[in-house]
Amino acid sequence: MTRTYVVTGSASGIGAATAELLRTQGHSVIGVDLAGVEVAGDLSTPEGRIAAAEAVRAETDGGIDAIIACAGIAAPIAKTMAINYFGVTDFLTALLPTLRLADQPRAAVVSSMASLQPVSAELVDAALAGDEPLALRIGDQLAATPEAGFLNYSSSKRALSRWVRRASVSEAWAGAGIPLNAVAPGTVTTAMTAGLLASAEGLAQVDAAVPMPLNYHQPASSIAELLVWLTSPVNTHMAGQTIYCDGGADAVLRGDDIWSWNDAPHA
Repeated sequence: MTRTYVVTGSASGIGAATAELLRTQGHSVIGVDLAGVEVAGDLSTPEGRIAAAEAVRAETDGGIDAIIACAGIAAPIAKTMAINYFGVTDFLTALLPTLRLADQPRAAVVSSMASLQPVSAELVDAALAGDEPLALRIGDQLAATPEAGFLNYSSSKRALSRWVRRASVSEAWAGAGIPLNAVAPGTVTTAMTAGLLASAEGLAQVDAAVPMPLNYHQPASSIAELLVWLTSPVNTHMAGQTIYCDGGADAVLRGDDIWSWNDAPHA
């Protein structure tokens, strides 16, 4: 069955791999990125997101079966939150009325292993409250130093995974029969990570933060395959999950027990 997919960040990396996979399967893909795709749009601003959503509706004549949000950056600056969080949640929300018209609507977003790393609680709270001006002010303050600046990235992905859990079980999403989930990659070999992985120091830093005992660094295609499955009609009941497709990094970092938080205390 041929479906119409909207893929953000489709000009490079995971987004490009996802768009390519969908097209090889015979689906119609409307790519959204800054340039070189079907819809040129800037997801870093509220106006840009609205314009991109309107352009997508025009391009598809209002017929959308699934949305896969891959657009993102990893810079230690406030704009990272604008793109990675608001550029995803606002864009999906803008297209939700159109998506709800589909027979088997689906949506998936790209989170990150960084969602498990240290964050700025203040920044995450501002994002989840929908206060973009405040989030950007906090992000600018963090960007004053490189170490704190990285919290813009981890916080954006933590907030995104939390938004997915909240929204996925709401009337707007679950009530409309739309599975909404996230995928959290480990270290993906793309143009965005090439510079960091090129030096011995950068490689050691990455591998310490994201240990991947299974098959080491991963190609973008490993994430694309999962995103395509999540947004296919066969996925009927998965909701609110952040799936750590990460070579085992989550299991290494969090260990074998992620359940006892709900156990009754011992006498």
